[in-house]
Amino acid sequence: MVQQSIEISGMSCATCSGNIEEAVKSLDGVDEVSANFASDEALVTYNPAETDVEAVYEAIEDAGYEPVRNEEGDGDMTEQRERAVERDLRKQRRLVLFGGVLTAPFIVAMIGMVPGVPDLLPETLFGVGFGWVEFALATVLMATLGREFLAGAYRAFVNNRQANMDTLVATGTSAGYVYSTAVIVGLIPEGGLYFEAVAFILWFITVGNWLEVRSKVRAGDALRELLEMEAEEATLLVDGEERTVPLDEVEVGDRLRVRPGEKIPTDGVVVEGESAVDESMVTGESVPVEKREDDHVVGSTINENGVLVVEATKVGSDTAIQQIVKRVKEAQARQPDVQRLVDRVSAVFVPAVIVNAVLWAVLWGLFPGILAGFVEWLPLLEPVRGGPEVAVGGGVPVFEFSVIVLASALLIACPCALGLATPAATMVGSTISARNGVLFKGADVLERARGVDTVVFDKTGTLTHGEMELTDVVPAGEFEAAAADGGRGDDPERRGAHPDGGALVGHDQGAGDLLAAAAGAESGSEHPLAEAVVEGAEERGIDVSDPSEFENVPGHGIRATVDGRELLVGNRKLLGEEGVDPSPAAATMERLEREGKTAMLVAIDGDLAGVLATADTVRESAKTTVGALQERGFEVVLLTGDNERTARAVAKEVGIDLDNVHAEVLPEDKAEAVEEIQADGTRAMMVGDGVNDAPALTTAYVGAAIGSGTDVAIESADVTLMRDDPADVLKVMNVSEATIRKVHQNLFWALGYNATLLPVASLGLLNPALAGLAMAASSVSVMTNSLSFVSYDPHEEYVFLPFRPIRLLRS
Repeated sequence: MVQQSIEISGMSCATCSGNIEEAVKSLDGVDEVSANFASDEALVTYNPAETDVEAVYEAIEDAGYEPVRNEEGDGDMTEQRERAVERDLRKQRRLVLFGGVLTAPFIVAMIGMVPGVPDLLPETLFGVGFGWVEFALATVLMATLGREFLAGAYRAFVNNRQANMDTLVATGTSAGYVYSTAVIVGLIPEGGLYFEAVAFILWFITVGNWLEVRSKVRAGDALRELLEMEAEEATLLVDGEERTVPLDEVEVGDRLRVRPGEKIPTDGVVVEGESAVDESMVTGESVPVEKREDDHVVGSTINENGVLVVEATKVGSDTAIQQIVKRVKEAQARQPDVQRLVDRVSAVFVPAVIVNAVLWAVLWGLFPGILAGFVEWLPLLEPVRGGPEVAVGGGVPVFEFSVIVLASALLIACPCALGLATPAATMVGSTISARNGVLFKGADVLERARGVDTVVFDKTGTLTHGEMELTDVVPAGEFEAAAADGGRGDDPERRGAHPDGGALVGHDQGAGDLLAAAAGAESGSEHPLAEAVVEGAEERGIDVSDPSEFENVPGHGIRATVDGRELLVGNRKLLGEEGVDPSPAAATMERLEREGKTAMLVAIDGDLAGVLATADTVRESAKTTVGALQERGFEVVLLTGDNERTARAVAKEVGIDLDNVHAEVLPEDKAEAVEEIQADGTRAMMVGDGVNDAPALTTAYVGAAIGSGTDVAIESADVTLMRDDPADVLKVMNVSEATIRKVHQNLFWALGYNATLLPVASLGLLNPALAGLAMAASSVSVMTNSLSFVSYDPHEEYVFLPFRPIRLLRS
C-alpha cells in the first residue's frame, strides 16, 4: 500500500470533503481516504498495482475540485503546497481589496437606513439615477466576488447533485440581486432596492474566506517551519578531507563533521567527539542533551559546543523531521469520533437550511398578518424595514419581505463553522504535540487519551534508565555469609566487587571464575541483563569466552556451553526445571531483590555455582510523574517481567501502590495482563517500548511507546514519545485535554450560533447584509479560537482563558 497526501483547492465546507472522499473511494484499489477541510488536504492509501496517483487526481477533478499535482517528484511536494497556499491567499486578498473599493459607496446607503439619520443618497449621479449606479456596482461584484460562489454551487450540483455553503451564498445573493434588478427595470412596481445588501454580503463573506485561509496558513506554519529548519549543506569527510555538499547528496554511511553552532545535517550516530545538542525543536525541551560516541542524533538539531563526527543513518524522507511532519499530517487526517456525528449533521445541514428558508418565505407570503403580530409581541426585536405591509402605509410589500426572509435565512446558516470546529482544533493540537516530542497516530487517539483513567508503566527503560550495571557477584561458598549479614549487604568484598566498582578483589578467585563463566554464556545474548554481565566482566579485566552452544529461554534465562561446561543463567524456575535446587541461594536472592536489584542464579554442570545481580537506576522524573498522575486521579500500575521483590522495591521508590504491581509477567503475557486490568471497564494507557511491549501496546485502550529520538513511526503504538522520559506521559494527557476542549468549544459556538440565529432570520428580524457578516464571522471565530492555543505549553495543564484568573486566585 502507498500513502499519498494531496493538497486540494476549492473546498468550501465539510460537505466538500465528504464529496472528495466519496469520489476517491469509488476507485478500485483505494483502501482508505480522509479529506480534511481545515488543512485542505486528503490522505489517500491505495494499492499501486490497481490504481495510481494520477487516477486519484482525476477523481478529485471530476468531483469539481483542484488537486495540487506533484509534477517534480516527492521532494518538491512541500514547496508546491506552499505555492498553492500562497496563490490562494493572494487571490483572496485581491478579491477583498477589489470588493472593498466597489462596496465602499454602499456605506452611504446603509447609513441612511439607520433610524433618525437623514438619507444621504443623491437622486442622480452625473445625470444617471443612483439606483442604476448601485445596479452597475452590484453587477460587477456579482461577476467577480459572486462568481466564486456561483461556480462552487454549480460544481456541487452538476458533479455531486449536492448543495454546499456556496449554494447558500449564491442563492441568497442572487435572490436579492434578481429582485432588485426586477424592481429597477420596472417589473416589480414600488419595490425596494437591495443592491447594498448584495454588495456587503459578498464582501463580508469574501473577507471571512480571506481570514480563514490566513488562519489555516498560520495553523500549518509550525510544520513548515520545522521543515525549514533542515540544514541546506553538509560537511562530508572523504579520506580525511572535508567537502561541502548539498544535503540531498548525503547518503547513509557518510561521515559528516559538525562544528559548534551548526545544524546536524541528518539523523545519525556520533562516531567521534562530545558535545551538547539543542533538541528543543523536536522534543520541546530547552536543556541541551549531552552527546558522545555511539549516541544517536537527530537531523536539524543544533550542535552547541564541541566538534562531532556523525555517521548518517537516515537521509531524505526517512529522517526524523520528515517522518514527524508525515506523522502529524496522518494524525490530522484521522478525526475523533465526535466528527462522525458532525459529518452526519453536515450532510443534511445545507438541504435543511434551504428547506427552512423556502418554508418561512412562503409562510410570510401566506400569513403576513399572523406572523407580524407574533413578531411584534417579541421584546426588543423589530422586523427588517418595519415588516410586511399588512396595513396601509406600514412596512414593505409582502413579496419583498418574503425575499428578505429567504435571503437572511439562507445566509445566516454557516456550515463552515460546523465543518471547521473539529479539524481546526485537532490540526493545532497535533502540531503542538509534535513540537514537544509527542506524536499521535490520529486525532481519534487524542480523544481516547482524554478518556484514560489508568496508566500502566513498564519498568525497564520506562521508569528506569534501562542501562543495567553489574553490582554483585556472590559465589556459592558465600551464600551463608550473605544470609548471616541480616540482609545488609554492606561488604562489597564478600560480594565479589570492589568498593569503587573496579576490578574483582584479587584473593576472591571464586567470584572471578563465576563471572567469567557467566559472562561467556551471556555473550550470546542481546538482552540488557546479559550485556550488563559481559560489560561488568570486561571492566574488571576478565577475558570472556564465546559459547559453543547457546539457547535463549524467553522470560527465564539462557542455556549455554562455554569451554566444555554446561551453564544455566536465569531465574529460580529455569534452574528448578533443570533439576538444580536454588534454595541454598534463597537468602542472598531475597536480600538483593529487596535492594531493588535483579538477581540471577548461575549453575555450572548441574550444580548451583552462585548469584549475579544487576541494578537499573530509577529515572529522576519517574517519581514526580507518578505523583502528578495520582494527584490528577489516575490509577498508576507497574507491569514488569522482573521478580516480585525487585518490582515492589521500584514501585515503592516511585510511589506506586504495591497492590498495583504486576511482576514476573513474561513478554508474551503482558497483553493478557493489560486485558485483565481493563476487564472491569478500566481504560488503560500502556507505556513501554515499541518492541518487547508491542502486544501490550496494541491491547491497551491507548498505547504509548517510549522512543529514542529517531523512532518516529512505531507501528504498535497510538502515541510515540520522542524522548525516553516518562514525564512526557503528562504531555499526552495535557495536549489531549486541551485539544478536545477546543473541539467542544468550537462545536458549542458553531451549533449555538446556528441554533440561535436561524430562528431570528426566519422570523424576519435580521437584515441580509448582517446575516452575511455573521456567517463570515462565525467561521473566522472558530479558526481564531483554535489558534488561540497555538502557543500552549503542554508542560502545564490547560485552563480555558476566562477561567485563568480564577485558577491564579486559587493558587
